[in-house]
Amino acid sequence: MLALAATWGCAEETDSPATPWAVRPFPPIVEPLDNPTTASKVELGRLLFHDPLLSTDRQVACVTCHGQIWGFSDGLPRSIGVGGMGPAGTGRTGPTQTRRNSSTLWNAAIREGLFWDGRATTLEDQVVFPMADPTELGRSPDEVAADIAGIDAYVALFADAFPDEPPSPTAGQLVRAIAAFERTLVTDRAPYDRYVAGDERALSEAALRGMGVFAELGCPDCHAPPAFESARYAPAASDLSAPDDRGRAEVTGDEADERMFRVPTLRNLRATAPYLHDGSIASLEEVVRREAELRARSLSTDELTDLVEFLNKGLVDRAREPQRAVEVPSGLPVPQDGYRIPR
Repeated sequence: MLALAATWGCAEETDSPATPWAVRPFPPIVEPLDNPTTASKVELGRLLFHDPLLSTDRQVACVTCHGQIWGFSDGLPRSIGVGGMGPAGTGRTGPTQTRRNSSTLWNAAIREGLFWDGRATTLEDQVVFPMADPTELGRSPDEVAADIAGIDAYVALFADAFPDEPPSPTAGQLVRAIAAFERTLVTDRAPYDRYVAGDERALSEAALRGMGVFAELGCPDCHAPPAFESARYAPAASDLSAPDDRGRAEVTGDEADERMFRVPTLRNLRATAPYLHDGSIASLEEVVRREAELRARSLSTDELTDLVEFLNKGLVDRAREPQRAVEVPSGLPVPQDGYRIPR
């Protein structure tokens, strides 16, 4: 037990069987001074998140590529934006494929860099990128705000969400509302969290063994608890990724960042397959094998099974998953969510 504490780099050690290492506090959710979270703003952001009014073809919404059952990803190797066909999820097809796998929005509020290349540093910045991308949504916030200004139901919602600002909806308000909604997508109540808080029965014996394998492999060096991610950028783990994708270097211009991608969170990992920045690995088992090989370590069948048990079940938490909107003020149909058989 004490070896785990040292491996995970925690501040202190404990002999308690329920807490084999000291627990770092979960990172705080920091709200911008100009965008404090309110219930009315979050609700407005939730509706906008589901509204295809944000896209050029009036069929794609944020939720198309960041759906609830997909762990706020979409189940595709790379997302299909405007002009796509079929419901959100694995059955969606079309010519407008994005460059990279859709990142989960769970715990996006605590990230110092957003997207695989870290090009956005706040949720407010992040909202703008897919809107401007012609393959994703393809509309500017100004264009959407102009349409919203003609929808009475939205005008009332904006006035309620921003009572101290001019009554006509603006692009800045639209961006802040969606960011406020995304800021509520927090997962910190998984079986792992309950276990380290003292509930000895929260994790199965297999998951506990898997947690030991996780530590022994050095996985927390990058996927650091309690968020199980970090602000680090690592070399592309796929041999199949596009050779013209320079990763972090596209943002920094630094050759040292060539083909480097942000370390993703492992929370709610079970729902976000396929994996890696290019979605090139379909199964969690294969990702684990690949990572072990990169560390010059082979895993036994039992070790692999236990580690996957820990990742698949120990880090799953959908307690604060928001409800998918059934209808939106624009009157446009909310994108349908494709169904998949649970793994």
